[in-house]
Amino acid sequence: IVFSYPTRKSVKVLNGFQLTIQPGQSVALVGSSGCGKSTMAQLLERFYDSNQGRVLVDGYDIKTLNLSWLRSQIGLVSQEPALVLGLSIGENISYGCLSNTFHQTDIIDVAKRAHCHDFIE
Repeated sequence: IVFSYPTRKSVKVLNGFQLTIQPGQSVALVGSSGCGKSTMAQLLERFYDSNQGRVLVDGYDIKTLNLSWLRSQIGLVSQEPALVLGLSIGENISYGCLSNTFHQTDIIDVAKRAHCHDFIE
């Protein structure tokens, strides 16, 4: 992928970025400030399109996929995550869960996997 923001076309924010994610795999983009993590997330969710290269999902160019469907398939935690006011921490953790069967044990497991359970307690 090669990408420059429309307001700064001469500055290549991503230049030759390549990433392969296997089906069912969860991936975290981590790195120093300004290295392109947020830009890549914006490209994955099609807030922008790349200048060169393609983003493929199961071999399909994301430009051909339904935008609402595509965005519903991606979970994004921004640099400054915020809690939904009026909801408990558990409700915030389970906020995007499509199933109504998200139990307290699931919430605790997720918090432990995210290394925030001790902090929450």
